[in-house]
Amino acid sequence: MATTHFDYLIVGGGMVADSAARGIRELDTSGSIGILSDDVDEPYTRPALSKKLWTDDEFTWDKVPLGTADDTGADIRLRTRATAVRPEAREVDAAGETFSYGKLLLATGGHPVPLPIDDRSGGARALTFRTAEDYRHLRTLSEDVVRIAVVGGGYIGSELAAALVQNGVDTVLIHTGAVLGDAVFPPALAERFEKLFRDAGVEIVAGSKVEGGEADADGVRLALEGGDEVRADAVVSGLGIDVATGLAEAAGLAVDDGIVVDAQLRSSADGIWAAGDVASYPDRLLGRRRVEHVDNANEMGRAVGRNLAGAGEPYTHTPYYYSAVFGIRYEAVGTLDSSLDTVEDWIDADHGVVYYLDDDRVVGVLLWNVEDARDAARAVLAEADTLTRADLVGRIR
Repeated sequence: MATTHFDYLIVGGGMVADSAARGIRELDTSGSIGILSDDVDEPYTRPALSKKLWTDDEFTWDKVPLGTADDTGADIRLRTRATAVRPEAREVDAAGETFSYGKLLLATGGHPVPLPIDDRSGGARALTFRTAEDYRHLRTLSEDVVRIAVVGGGYIGSELAAALVQNGVDTVLIHTGAVLGDAVFPPALAERFEKLFRDAGVEIVAGSKVEGGEADADGVRLALEGGDEVRADAVVSGLGIDVATGLAEAAGLAVDDGIVVDAQLRSSADGIWAAGDVASYPDRLLGRRRVEHVDNANEMGRAVGRNLAGAGEPYTHTPYYYSAVFGIRYEAVGTLDSSLDTVEDWIDADHGVVYYLDDDRVVGVLLWNVEDARDAARAVLAEADTLTRADLVGRIR
């Protein structure tokens, strides 16, 4: 096999790859950068796929690509899936070629969880949702069919259901909770959240798990636990991802709910770093964790890029995550789990802060339509050992 050498080789073509290439260029303006991506598009802004592209007429497709190659000079190989990493030889195999490297970044992300159905449509009527190609497919379906089922009540599922119904699609949302959002929001807030969807015309099928069914050229039939069925013209799955740690495991790297990295985002193998969805890292406020959100992709990507180029800096950013549906925007830092104790501090009916406590210690902060408060939320987490419940009320405004 032919061999191509890069000073910096990145496996994965998402937002981490883009921000890492930019981080490299902050310190090294000339080192060669290679990006191996199994996507069909160069790096792009992923959140837009389930948000602004559906709801903001001024946010057009030309704003989606990130311009990685033009801005950094990176050599991006699309439709190129890495199949093996050999740390001792500093080599990666992909698409019938061997790539050697000086430094390697694994930013492999994850693969969307498919539905357990018999898809005889060849993906035409049943799809997962993660890539720009998935967006284009779903957008075409939304214009060609009448009724689309969305499976999954998390970030992607709820955003897709909101996007589809706001674009005139008869939408049914199937999720396993009793109330939409009840895994993360306090009960009354979850009820308000679900009401946004019902009022917009989304049919909610709660407490239901898809256990089978089929899709063909005429539509889909989803078999639910308990015997009920849902029929639609198409279905899209928003059930999260399986983290893509296979390459790292086969190469002998330490893996535990992600590729284990240190504060500088170095893996257990010399010359290999990891970042993004796939990285289990030590957060300075919250302890070891793995985060699947865009703020982490951008900030960790830049940090790891700088470290690839020799910065030797710890990653100290505690990322936030957000969602936006039906005119409301919520942001969060830390752990949101409705089984935890909560302190709710509502400024008015539409703006408020919810603190999540574990043994009376704040471990998460939800900002509901509260802007420019992420640093204040991080400060609460940093001072969690000294704060009482009474200290929380009125603290963030």
